[in-house]
Amino acid sequence: MSWLFVVGIVVFFAGLLASIALHELGHLSFAKLFGVRTTQYMVGFGPTMWSRHRGETEYGVKWIPLGGYIRMIGMLPPRRDDAPGTVRNFSTGPYQSLIESARGAALEEVGPDDEDRVFYRKKWWQKVVIMFAGPLMNLMLAFVFISIVVMGIGVSQPQPLIGSVSRCAIPAAQAGRECAPGDPVTPAVRAGLRAGDRVLSYEGHRITSYQQLQGLIRASGGRTVPVVVRRGGHDLPLSVPVTTNQMQSLTDPSKTETVGFLGIQAASARERQGPGTVISVMTDLTKRTVGSLINMPNKMVGVWNAAFSDRKRDPNGPIGVVGASRIGGEIAASHEPGLDKLAFFLMMLGTVNFAVGMFNLVPLLPLDGGHIAGALWEGLKRFVARIARRPDPGHVDVAKALPLTYAMAAVIITMGVLLIYADLVNPVRLNG
Repeated sequence: MSWLFVVGIVVFFAGLLASIALHELGHLSFAKLFGVRTTQYMVGFGPTMWSRHRGETEYGVKWIPLGGYIRMIGMLPPRRDDAPGTVRNFSTGPYQSLIESARGAALEEVGPDDEDRVFYRKKWWQKVVIMFAGPLMNLMLAFVFISIVVMGIGVSQPQPLIGSVSRCAIPAAQAGRECAPGDPVTPAVRAGLRAGDRVLSYEGHRITSYQQLQGLIRASGGRTVPVVVRRGGHDLPLSVPVTTNQMQSLTDPSKTETVGFLGIQAASARERQGPGTVISVMTDLTKRTVGSLINMPNKMVGVWNAAFSDRKRDPNGPIGVVGASRIGGEIAASHEPGLDKLAFFLMMLGTVNFAVGMFNLVPLLPLDGGHIAGALWEGLKRFVARIARRPDPGHVDVAKALPLTYAMAAVIITMGVLLIYADLVNPVRLNG
């Protein structure tokens, strides 16, 4: 194990912890802004490693670095007909007992002067802002990291520069196999094209991008085309007999089409892009993340199968903190140029932050999205009551959802443990 691999793991893990800390800082900032008494701000779970009190809040780090939390008083309201600051001491069943125990624990933190500082008494839109601020911080971090890569470092783009020349024409359906004795020689070989040639013009068209060149090649099948390339500082005119071949469609990668074929692969170079490309990347990332969340149960079944067999992990499937940090180590230890490592590193952090932000917006407790959904429902009920001139329905009693909350928490913990185990015994590898 190289020292770069270890450094990469540590640095990436530190980046994830910083992201968690900023997520909780988002919650904390607006909780304090709206006057909610917040007793704890913690990065991690379990026993406390280090903490310090500043004002009414304890700030600290815990030993299990797999998340974080802030503790706001009054997250659960008392029963509607209970006196303020009290809770009934009887129950009607196991679930009711569970709910009332949680209410009692929540009310123990509420002091005599905290009547207006409890979370449940805040306006519905303030609750939404407080709970949305955490995921929003992750989404903003994703936007910042991706923007740095796209607009600052640049994205690898194919150039009208020949990176390599294929010796034989292989149909798309047989892509990946070696050239066989009976395979036809590519037009590029017959015309004398070489790696390093820059294409200046194609069939009289001045070439400014590889996408333009690719389109012209595909449209010229069956013709001999005049091409001008720059080689060794000199412009060299060539005649290229373009053939046709079955190639992957540019508009629908699942299909093939018969198009003009030359037999060249483009060289790539980093090019800085504008804000529009950032928006495009974020839009595509949103679609893929939402699709992954919808298919999460199936994907977790795949993780289970891979964890307890020799099956290869799905590179597009979920990974945990351990797996993501391990990929960070692989990036650092790779032989890629330093700028490429930095770009990959930042894109990984951006992608992970985006996934964490979107996952937390799922409208199920104990996720932030569950609290947001409860606050929105409260706002809707009060709006309808006001329009209909009915009595104020009061706060939404999220305590009634505690049994489902605990079940969901158990599912999340189980998923986390499974991902850690799979990341250890059958990790997703950067190079397959």
